[in-house]
Amino acid sequence: MQAAQSIVSFALEWRKKKKMKPLTVAVLDSGGFLIALLREDGGSNLRPEIAQGKARGAVAMGLGSRALFERAQSQPFFIQAMNSLASGSLVPVPGGVLIKRDGVLLGAVGITGDSSDNDEACAIAAIEAAGFTADGG
Repeated sequence: MQAAQSIVSFALEWRKKKKMKPLTVAVLDSGGFLIALLREDGGSNLRPEIAQGKARGAVAMGLGSRALFERAQSQPFFIQAMNSLASGSLVPVPGGVLIKRDGVLLGAVGITGDSSDNDEACAIAAIEAAGFTADGG
């Protein structure tokens, strides 16, 4: 819980320094269960589901959501099938980043609110600042 809160706090500070739009940050454990979620003022009401969907896809597939995005382009039917199995809860665009330590999957961070590339960069920075290895795909 403390690590998740640290990741969320760092992500929001990083966002401010980079002058990004308001963000929503979700931290999931390795089973895909929500540990922490914060939606900044100004974020739309669907942002919590998007942030969780980016992280959930990463955990479920064992790949950062950038890799899922690339796979969706080359194998759209596969990603569509995986999303169907997940009841439509996967969001295969950059911004879902795996959290690892010594090669072991600990969970994932999903960030949404700015461009997908900026969301991903923020998640990577926050994960690394907390002392973990980030894997965006």
